[in-house]
Amino acid sequence: MPLLGAIADDFTGATDLATMLVARGFRTVVAVGSEELADDGPAAREVRAADAVVVALKSRTAPADEAVEASLAALRALTDAGCRSFYFKYCSTFDSTPSGNIGPVADALLDALGESATVVVPAFPATGRTVYKARLFVHDELLEESPMRDHPLTPMRDSHVARLLAPQTRRPVRTIGLDTVRAGVEALREALTAPGFTDALTVVDATEDRDLRTISAATASMRLVTGAAGLALGLTGPHEGAARVPAASRAGDPGAVLAGSASAATRAQVAHATGLLPHRKLDLAALRADPAAAVADLVDFARACWHADPERPPLLYAVGSPDDLEHDTPEGAVPAADLVERALADVAVRLVGAGARRLLVAGGETSGAVVTALGARTLAIGAQLAPGVAWARTESGVGGSPDGVDLALKSGNFGGTDIFTSAWDELA
Repeated sequence: MPLLGAIADDFTGATDLATMLVARGFRTVVAVGSEELADDGPAAREVRAADAVVVALKSRTAPADEAVEASLAALRALTDAGCRSFYFKYCSTFDSTPSGNIGPVADALLDALGESATVVVPAFPATGRTVYKARLFVHDELLEESPMRDHPLTPMRDSHVARLLAPQTRRPVRTIGLDTVRAGVEALREALTAPGFTDALTVVDATEDRDLRTISAATASMRLVTGAAGLALGLTGPHEGAARVPAASRAGDPGAVLAGSASAATRAQVAHATGLLPHRKLDLAALRADPAAAVADLVDFARACWHADPERPPLLYAVGSPDDLEHDTPEGAVPAADLVERALADVAVRLVGAGARRLLVAGGETSGAVVTALGARTLAIGAQLAPGVAWARTESGVGGSPDGVDLALKSGNFGGTDIFTSAWDELA
């Protein structure tokens, strides 16, 4: 029976949190959508043996009402599965807009649980995300001055988390500074239960892992917490050293890198990998003119690369430099981001059908599209590649693969520069 139920607003976030929970001693299963918990299929069976369940949604950039509906459905499914404490997981760069989706989802979850208050903790120091005086930093830059300023889907033009959140919620938004956190668990607990905080969303500062442990301990009685995966640092599961699953693939099995992200981190990873791996950049014009032919060309390229050198997985990517970004979508045309998602999802299905057993996918939206297209129902966490990134194994039968497929779902902003070339060593 699971102890903890988590709702993640994208697929990379789900595996990010699940990786952290496994490390903290929770036997963890990722369910791809809440409906996977409703029957007696693979997810339902695995849930019964799990300590924590993370429902992976594709709601980060959905319309706010759709995000709320999907999140409430996930909450109902997790409650029915036996969970009694809950975690709303969003990106450590607080990807959102003035209309949502973080505030509306937090409000809806609190209302459904009959609770009035929770914390907002996007800090994840291991990935360079810290909060000080309610301002979110990406390494040593304010969020608004980081590459997230020009994110194609959720441009972040303000680093003040409370100011970002206020237009999204019906509740008061409060802040608690680092001095209170550093005063210890009891001081923070008293601050969170003081007048004015018991019906609020409270942004709590954290710049180091020890701060997250303090916050987690101070909020242990809350039925709902919200934050990035870093907040799980303070949790302790019942199985110290919970085992990660072995790889589904074997050395020499075909694989590929599918990079749909336009983030600065992914562009640096692409630049590094193009000097070492066979590669092909997606052609937006070709995708618009004849998507089926463009996808077929990418698949043929990848298969030719496998034949030439199976030790070097091909890289298929959307953006190599800022010049590749489409700033003005032709009138009536499908936006570039949607084209890329669809194309790489189609490529993934065809590559798995052709024998691929390992895929590294960069970008939250791209990861969601790929996992959905493959029809995966569960993800089990394997070897960690970097803070927030791990290999995950699908159930058997996905895409016709008898043993499942190994997927590494990487947030666009996560991972070292060499992750596209070094990740494969962890599957050996």
